[in-house]
Amino acid sequence: MEGKELLSVVELFANEKDINKEIVFEAMEQALASATKKRFEDEEPEIHVVIDRESGDYQTFRTWLVRADDEMAILGSELTTEEANEVDPSLEVGDTHKELVANAGFGRIEAQAAKQVIVQKIREAEREKVVVEYEDRVGTLINGTVKKTTRDNVIVDLGNNAEGLLPRENLVGREIFRINDRIRALLEEVRPEGRGPQLLLTRTAPKMIMELFKLEVPEVSEEVIEIRGAARDPGSRAKIAVKTNDGRIDPVGACVGMRGSRVQAVSNELNNERVDIVLWDDNPAQLVINALSPAEVASIVMDEEAHTMDVAVAEDNLAQAIGRGGQNVRLASELTGWNINIMTLEDADARREAEMGQYVEQFMEWLGIDDELAGVLVEEGFTTLEEVVYVPREEMLAIEGFEEDLVDALRERSRDALLNLELAREEKLEGREPAEDLLTMEGMDRATAFKLAEQDIRTMEDLAEQAVDDLLDIEGIDAERAAALIMKAREPWFAE
Repeated sequence: MEGKELLSVVELFANEKDINKEIVFEAMEQALASATKKRFEDEEPEIHVVIDRESGDYQTFRTWLVRADDEMAILGSELTTEEANEVDPSLEVGDTHKELVANAGFGRIEAQAAKQVIVQKIREAEREKVVVEYEDRVGTLINGTVKKTTRDNVIVDLGNNAEGLLPRENLVGREIFRINDRIRALLEEVRPEGRGPQLLLTRTAPKMIMELFKLEVPEVSEEVIEIRGAARDPGSRAKIAVKTNDGRIDPVGACVGMRGSRVQAVSNELNNERVDIVLWDDNPAQLVINALSPAEVASIVMDEEAHTMDVAVAEDNLAQAIGRGGQNVRLASELTGWNINIMTLEDADARREAEMGQYVEQFMEWLGIDDELAGVLVEEGFTTLEEVVYVPREEMLAIEGFEEDLVDALRERSRDALLNLELAREEKLEGREPAEDLLTMEGMDRATAFKLAEQDIRTMEDLAEQAVDDLLDIEGIDAERAAALIMKAREPWFAE
């Protein structure tokens, strides 16, 4: 192959595939080296070809690596020190000896081998180009044309030799696409490795509906309105929470559009998926109330520790609040991030009375007071002895009918009750008390040590072997404190 002819081949491939000429040159060099190797039947030579980028002329070199005497030299590509001295006395271990050899003839077989190498290199270059072009577009909408449909996937032509894979399970409802149909989907993942389509698409992700509203609502794309969250039951129903950064703009109205035009456009794109637009609120309870719309909430009780909310609604609102198959409450839970329990007002009242009755009985037993006084404490929000002891004295004096003597007596009895409960716990643990090293460990207090002992964590070594999740069920220990205690218990390990 003449130099000018080689340059024309490089030019052709580079322009046709829209890739860097250097990639084609490297592929040609590899192909020519492969053709040259075939001349050496009984050896595995190391061949390198260098093409002049200006003239197209090329030279072929054979190289040998000099090995130490105690290492086995590979025939054809490595030399022992003795062989190296015969070739060039200046060669040392680790040096490379290079010789110019005749260029390979470029017949039909060599041309075919070269073509395979070039095609493989071009494919690799095209895949790399796709990765570079799309890796920053993950989570955004992609437009394309249906190229092929199979039982499990839809192959989408995105142009410029890029293809997207849209699995059937990532379609909305019972969508059917045919070849050459225009399609819009969210780019979920870019796969740099592997064969076949590299771009994984979806139409079911919550982010898809957020991106569609960016297209339809200028205020969202301009960040005047924020979409703070989305939850979907693809093809059936979705909820999004919106917030305005400009008090003059109604975020819900802006997303709905004139006569519902904007939300309808999004719904049409998603196979008529119904979209509820709710107002975002930084108050979690109010956000849950908004998310359950159109159902009306009568009362709500939030348990921050369990991250749940008990929501009470009127009997005639119960079905609407739950939704068909639990859809409404499920989407509201996903949108807000809270576990929502829906119940009737009657059930909520019964549960509240049962809980209050339990707290009243506990105060009567712990403090030796009558049910009327215990009931007042519970109605004022007291549920534990610790609250009676540590709530500011002024707050208790503000309760109607609570004089100084009564408040001081209640606080003193609460302290005694706490001490008695702690002693009872220690007696129960007799024979399983926390070890001295755990009791005196930095950051440890006596109450926590005994709570750990109840879980058979009696020594620093026992504590060091725990994971953070193992301690979260223990009263008074959160993830941060659990991690700190475990790391302190493990300090002797690192010292050793």
